[in-house]
Amino acid sequence: MGQIYDFEVESNGGEALSMSQYQGKVLLIVNTASKCGFTPQYEGLEQLYQSYQAQGLEVLGFPCNQFGNQEPGDAAQISEFCQLNFGVSFPLMAKVEVNGSGAHPLFEHLKRQAPGLLGSKGIKWNFTKFLVDRQGRVVKRFAPTDKPESLKAEIEALLGA
Repeated sequence: MGQIYDFEVESNGGEALSMSQYQGKVLLIVNTASKCGFTPQYEGLEQLYQSYQAQGLEVLGFPCNQFGNQEPGDAAQISEFCQLNFGVSFPLMAKVEVNGSGAHPLFEHLKRQAPGLLGSKGIKWNFTKFLVDRQGRVVKRFAPTDKPESLKAEIEALLGA
């Protein structure tokens, strides 16, 4: 699979979604967790979504339980937690694996296109962020420690804002 739009993902509600529905959008794809030190970043991600959605930004959250068992809940619990605590309105997908033999093909693609520090492919922790341009190219990987608000200038540049 060559393009990000070739992948299929599963919504938090269990329905199959084609990534092709996001063609022409700037995407911020994040592996998330509800019980992580970085969990408050949900708030910053939601602020980015609210600020830039009208200009073409989509934030996609992919809950993942591979790091310190910090996302043990089921889809309904994850969704409820995110809405109640952080007012999350951007799309949350079904729980995925991002590393190892069970890694979701979308994340395999993201890791190949935007390797981490020193060319490493593996995702280090929750809230690793991938920025994708309107043509579906993976532009950059951001570390879990990069706060969502620090991505504004790069998002604005891709949106042509």
